[in-house]
Amino acid sequence: MPRDYYDILGVDRSATLDEIKASYRKLAMKYHPDRNPGDKEAEEKFKEAAEAYEVLSDPNKKARYDRYGHDGLRGTDFHHYTNIEEIFSSFSDIFGGSIFGDFFGGSSRSSRRRYQGEAGSDIRIKLPLTLEEIATGATKTIKIKRLVICDNCNGTGAKPGTHKVTCSMCNGSGEIRQVQRSIFGQMVNISTCPACNGEGKIIVEKCNVCKGDGRVQGEDKVEIKIPAGVEQGNYIPIKNKGNSGKNGGPNGDLIVIIEEKKHDYFTRDGNNVIFKLNITFPQAVLGDEVEIPILNGKQKIKIEPGTQPGNHLKLTGKGIPYLNSAQKGDFYVLFNVIVPTKLNSREKELIKELSNSENFDYKSHKKNKDIFEKIKDAFL
Repeated sequence: MPRDYYDILGVDRSATLDEIKASYRKLAMKYHPDRNPGDKEAEEKFKEAAEAYEVLSDPNKKARYDRYGHDGLRGTDFHHYTNIEEIFSSFSDIFGGSIFGDFFGGSSRSSRRRYQGEAGSDIRIKLPLTLEEIATGATKTIKIKRLVICDNCNGTGAKPGTHKVTCSMCNGSGEIRQVQRSIFGQMVNISTCPACNGEGKIIVEKCNVCKGDGRVQGEDKVEIKIPAGVEQGNYIPIKNKGNSGKNGGPNGDLIVIIEEKKHDYFTRDGNNVIFKLNITFPQAVLGDEVEIPILNGKQKIKIEPGTQPGNHLKLTGKGIPYLNSAQKGDFYVLFNVIVPTKLNSREKELIKELSNSENFDYKSHKKNKDIFEKIKDAFL
């Protein structure tokens, strides 16, 4: 019959989580494989303590165990550990960055991972887009320069016909282990082998094309799909399109950073677009109907009679879409009344005639009239 978990950890049934964790750490240190090399009994006690901690540190499992004992764990996700590696993986919060790392440098078993090569670096590029492309979304095909696997050596870095040999410094383990003794017991410091960078093998004769790197400079075409509504500074990651990894390592990513091209006559304000429309004095006074450019098209608008400089017209939903949304911003037409700087004699006569009219006499304008009346009263 399995032993009582509280007895294994040496705690009372009323023990707090911190007390349970502290007791487990103490037992794990005592029966740690690096302290007890080749001791099967210590290894079993190490696994037994891990199982007890798994149950008593989980409120739901602990409640079932308190009520039904070991039978209460049947049908749950409770796990019986069969090897030490599983324990280190499951309780990395206990072992990693804790006193275990300080005393032991990590488990000799957990650190013995298969060498997986060096990951390739990411590539960052800037992609300029027009407002029209931003408004509709776009697909771009670009050429990028990136490190690719060397065809001559198939990425091994070794001269064709030769092979890598076992590293003599680490004897193929990829690790350098230093064992010291202290008042706490045996301390094992593990570091990556500097001679082979953790691979366990070294190149005797380097490939004459890639000079032993396993990669060469290449060029690649990449298709990039840009969603509508992006803005300056947004970025799109393209997986595995960065530089190739070394020795079978994973590729880096391509990071596409969005840049907005300055438009000739549109200005972006968030998801709204502003268009400054110059109109003549007669158009402002009498009104008119004109055709203007909008994003990816044209549209007729009506200039109301009496339009003032600075007035605007809003075209709802004609702006830039919100990212990943069907909603769109608005398009604003800002009216600017042009004052001619050169007139012929006939135009001057007409303007002088108009200036004698009450509607064109600036002193007769209601607001100006009130101002001049106040000035006259102040000096009389």
